[in-house]
Amino acid sequence: MILTVTPNPSLDRAYELPVLRRGTVLRAGADRVDPGGKGVNVSRAVAAAGRRTVAIVPLGGPEGEVLARLLGERGIEAVGVPIAGSTRVNITLVEPDGTLTKVNAPGPELTPAEAEALLEAVRTRSSGVDWIACCGSLPRGLRPRWYAELVRRAHRAGARIALDTSGAALAAALEERPDVVKPNAAELAEVVGRPLTTVGDAVKAAEELRERGARAVLASLGADGQLLVDDDGAHFGRAPVAAVRSDVGAGDASLAGFLAAGGAGPGALAAAVAHGAAAVQLPGSAMPTPADLDPAAVTTTADVPLDRALTEPAP
Repeated sequence: MILTVTPNPSLDRAYELPVLRRGTVLRAGADRVDPGGKGVNVSRAVAAAGRRTVAIVPLGGPEGEVLARLLGERGIEAVGVPIAGSTRVNITLVEPDGTLTKVNAPGPELTPAEAEALLEAVRTRSSGVDWIACCGSLPRGLRPRWYAELVRRAHRAGARIALDTSGAALAAALEERPDVVKPNAAELAEVVGRPLTTVGDAVKAAEELRERGARAVLASLGADGQLLVDDDGAHFGRAPVAAVRSDVGAGDASLAGFLAAGGAGPGALAAAVAHGAAAVQLPGSAMPTPADLDPAAVTTTADVPLDRALTEPAP
């Protein structure tokens, strides 16, 4: 079973537009609303694969009630930690060529008591889980070391931790040796403090994160593929994508695939790539089902193309 923790969940509403023009009335061709937040997306992808998952989330206001209901409708057990503020709502505008315009709300501010209640909820549900995936930005009120404390407590309970966050929160959590960290190229560049222009740059940055405490690094490089750097060295995986419809939640789907496949080794990397490639071809933040996956299209190799320039260099 995979337990997810999302300190700043959301309701994600996506509108598909024929054209985006500022200062005009826009009429959507389609719209959808999904439970959101990075950890919630991981749970959604795990549930879509038919596996059991529990999502721990702070819930507040009528938006929180809707989020809990949507999670239940998707077969996800929601462990809601009550908060005084309201769960945020994020908006995505999708153009026909796949260009996304996102408006992400800051979310509520958690009190010290609410922050502790969230940690305690994780501790009480840690027993017997295969993985705990801790994902996303920290809401106002949570210190950068909050994830580090979560990793410390989870390890004391004997659980394995996958961490997907960025900036100061990621840097602090590395000290507690998370089992897997999953940055994208921009987050990887930020935490090491230098630009990444090639796949080799990304490998070196991932190796630095391991030196700083991460036991394994699963790095998303966008259209270029994904990297896994662990005790067995570096592996590179990729899959062709005919057309990108939406990349919202694709990294979360990748992490779900990786953890569901065991969370280690080239086989788990291949599952991560397959899930990410499927996710970007779906609307909004829809998560792929097994029918959407094309494992045969995935290639993985230990012969990493170090000199390959990144399609989207990370400054």
